[in-house]
Amino acid sequence: MRGLIGKKIGMTRLFDENGHVVPVTILQAGPCVVTQVKTVDKDGYESVQVGYGERAEKHTNKPMMGHFDKAGIPPMKIIAEFEKVPGFEYKQGQVFHVGIFNPGEYVSVSGKSKGKGFSGVIKRHNFARQPVTHGQGDTTRHPGSIGQASDPSRVFKGMKMAGQYGNSKHTVENLEIIKIDKETNQILVNGSVPGAKNGMVIISR
Repeated sequence: MRGLIGKKIGMTRLFDENGHVVPVTILQAGPCVVTQVKTVDKDGYESVQVGYGERAEKHTNKPMMGHFDKAGIPPMKIIAEFEKVPGFEYKQGQVFHVGIFNPGEYVSVSGKSKGKGFSGVIKRHNFARQPVTHGQGDTTRHPGSIGQASDPSRVFKGMKMAGQYGNSKHTVENLEIIKIDKETNQILVNGSVPGAKNGMVIISR
């Protein structure tokens, strides 16, 4: 198995053998249940689909209920796909825990960042503010020019402007696993990961 689905518990710190502080993020990883095994013959590619966290049937639509009934498992809150490990046989209903990882390994963690709402260019793109004296009006936090007038007479795509900030998927790569607790299915990784507490994350390697 190449990864697991989990959630962010929070942050804390540990001390290494030299007494140095190590900031860590606590992640609840799994247990994840195999909901579907995809093959080249049937699906056109190979992967393993797993689910994490049970949800009520009344909150699950009929197509997804049929998908979970076919696998013989209760409805899952979130599903994701991972690459197969060559030579390993996967079956529907298999359960994977945090034991697939080892301390010292490096993983990538994907999650949805905290939403900041509609934000200006100073907060969103780290623009510098304009002068506040010498005839400057009320444009201190304005972006300034966003294009040319006569030619090309349009605003280029991708122009940095005010807008929705945060609430988007981000991935942090090469986070070292400091500690694993198999009893509680928790992983402690060095550094921070995207999202708020109890936010869903995907841990992969």
